[in-house]
Parts: sequence; C-alpha cells; structure tokens
Amino acid sequence: MFLAADADIWRYQPHPEVWLIIAVVIGFGYWVRHVLGPKAVAEGEPVVTRRQTIYFIVAVLLLWASSDWPMHDISEEYLYGVHMIQHMLITLVIPPLFLLAVPEWLARLIVSADGTSGVWIRRLTRPVAAAVLFNVLIAVTHLKPVVNFSIENGVFHYVVHLSVFTGALLMWMPVVSPLPELRASYPGQMIFLFLNSVLPTVPGAFLTVADNPLYRVYDHDVRLWGISTVADQQAAGLIMKLGGGFYIWALITFLFFRWVNRNDRTLRPGAADIVTEPAFVVDNDHDNLTFEAVQSAFDRAGEPVAES
Repeated sequence: MFLAADADIWRYQPHPEVWLIIAVVIGFGYWVRHVLGPKAVAEGEPVVTRRQTIYFIVAVLLLWASSDWPMHDISEEYLYGVHMIQHMLITLVIPPLFLLAVPEWLARLIVSADGTSGVWIRRLTRPVAAAVLFNVLIAVTHLKPVVNFSIENGVFHYVVHLSVFTGALLMWMPVVSPLPELRASYPGQMIFLFLNSVLPTVPGAFLTVADNPLYRVYDHDVRLWGISTVADQQAAGLIMKLGGGFYIWALITFLFFRWVNRNDRTLRPGAADIVTEPAFVVDNDHDNLTFEAVQSAFDRAGEPVAES
C-alpha cells in the first residue's frame, strides 16, 4: 500500500508555476488585443468580439481552477475521481473555449498556409489524424506506469498535462476551428464527435469494473470523505465513461439542431436551390474501409455553411 499522502488534506499549497502560466496566458491575450490586433485588423473592425472575450475569460478561469489548489492537490494526492474531472476539463471543456476565443485574423497568422508550423497544424488537425493522436494520448496517460510516475514526478506530470491539452486542441479543430476551412461540415462534426465519444469508454469501463486498486499512488490510508480506493477508482471510470459521453452527446445534439435549422432555412419557399454533396462518401469499389477512404471523406465534407 502506498502511504505517502499527507494526513492534512486541506493544507494550502501554493503553485507559483501555475500562476506564471496563467499570467503568461493573460499577458498574451492583452498583447493580442491592445498591441498586435490594432496593427493587423483594418480600421473600424473589432480586434476581438464580445463573445470571444467571454470565451477567453471563462477558459482562463477554468484553467486556473483545474490547475491550482485545491483541485490540483486533491487530484494528485488523494482522489483519482477528482483527477478525472481535472482531465475532462483540460481536454473537453477548456480547449474548445480557447479556440472559440481566437479571432480568425490571429488564427491565420499562426496557421499560415506557407509556414512550417501552419503546414503541420493543418496536417495534424485533419479529423482522422487528430482523433488518432488524441485517443492514443488518452490511452497512454491512463496506463499504470504513466499515472504512478506522473504523480511522483512533478515535471513529468506537467508534461502529461501539456501533451493531452495540446492533443485536445488539435482534436477540437475540426469542430470549432477559428479557420472555417479547417472545420468539417455539421454531419462530419457529429460523426467525428461520436467516434471520439466511443473510444474513451474502453479505459473508462476498465476502471469501473476493476475490483482491485490499479494505481498504487492512490492506494493509501488517508481517504478524503471516507471514499475507498476502489470506489474512487470506479467513480473515475464512470466520470470518464458517462460524464464525458453525455457531454459530447449534448454537443452532437446541439450540432444536429443547428444543421436542421440551417437546412430548414435553405429549403423555405423563395430560398435558392442548393445542391450539396453528402458529408461522407466512401468508395464502394473497396470492400474494406481504409484510413485513406475515411480521410478523403472528411476532406470532401468541406466547411459548414455560415448562418445568415
């Protein structure tokens, strides 16, 4: 049994490294809005919209709450269930909020078509590549050696969080990219999110049905709220499987109604006849579904039609 946890669970622990990261993010946002933006945007056009500002503020607050005391300390030392909530925030909630906060002009500066970084970002944000990379990271970061070592080594712990956060940013690009050409159509987005809701259920189910503690770093006598190690582990699996699944399915439902609403306006009397290709077309000449066929289908899906 691992006995390294401090009995004083609610002791305050300062995290200056977290404060530095938050300060850098806020400083970058201030610089974009007040220094870079006025030089890059035509006179009379807003540097950022009110909605983008709200997204940025909410994303920063959630990033701070999930990375600082007490959530960080409880998730790292006592409850794997709280650790799972932290990971849900930094993979499913905070990344899309940050992407929604990025104005298109800034995204085009970062993801330039002819720059090396832009080329790689465009490649890695293709739906198949983004989904594979993100789900591999999620699977790896739930392996026993990775979890145990990340809790014991602070530097590695931050590397793990940075990796999954970066992978999540790439994964969300086909859905909420600031650049319209990098977003899939509404049907494509729904299929993409559906696939990303299925794969994480595997480690979630494994955690839920396990009868013995899987991670020794959480197997100690100091129990917060009297929650046993196995019950905490099962709660973490349910949070990952059901919490993440319901969240993504809520987004799929939202996208479905936006898609239906857009088509309804298009088909109203007097609207111009618009003929669009299906979001996904697989070559029936091949018996087996291939990586290239799926990627080609996503490419043909194109961008969603802007709402009027």
